[in-house]
Amino acid sequence: MTAAGPYIYGITGCDHPVPAQLRGVGRPSAALELLPVGATAAVVSAAPVPLRARRRDLLAHQEVLLTLALEGPVLPMRFGMLAPDAEAVRKQLEAGHEQNLRALERLAGRVEMNVKALPATGALAALVAEEPRIRQLRQAAHSRPGYEANVRLGEAVVHTLARRAADVTQEIVAELAALAVARARGPQVAGTVLNMSFLVARQDVRAFHAAADRLSARHQDRVELRAAGPLPCYSFTEPEGATAAAARAGA
Repeated sequence: MTAAGPYIYGITGCDHPVPAQLRGVGRPSAALELLPVGATAAVVSAAPVPLRARRRDLLAHQEVLLTLALEGPVLPMRFGMLAPDAEAVRKQLEAGHEQNLRALERLAGRVEMNVKALPATGALAALVAEEPRIRQLRQAAHSRPGYEANVRLGEAVVHTLARRAADVTQEIVAELAALAVARARGPQVAGTVLNMSFLVARQDVRAFHAAADRLSARHQDRVELRAAGPLPCYSFTEPEGATAAAARAGA
């Protein structure tokens, strides 16, 4: 390990396979190892000094978690998690041992899928046809063009697009939730009306994507859906092991 201490990717079972060719953050990319405590282990590597959020390292961190998840559940850490030394990691694994085991059991065979919904900005024709207020403002802007008329029309369009998109999110969430074992609302993202993650059995990922595509086509005049995944299960785990008590490295 370097003087910076171990870089932590996540928590797994103590016998979790770690492919020999898999490499982590840094240049040259670092080899991975397990630090086991009881039935759990932290996946760690040497940390680059200084640690920065370079694109290649962000991608390497993500790739480690996705590859490990193919062989079993992983409690993922956010990019940039460092501990002062290996002993600090072991102490935290010991303190959170039972909680981590329960979380790993819950995530076994499951992945995270994220869905964002944005207003369908390309559906102006449907907006004019279905919204009398927009139609009136548009006609007014054409008959008496001017700055204020354009501002009123623009503000009304933005508001109405967002409302129309939000109106269908309940149906979208209900249909996708039927294919999931849990869901978690994510932080608000500018320009979206929905940011939600779903915990999905790995064998149902294809069906989930197909359902998202059907919903997107069904509501194309109201909403643009973006489904991403499989992803590390950040939204469905509260790792109790090498987390807050391990030193956080600013990225």
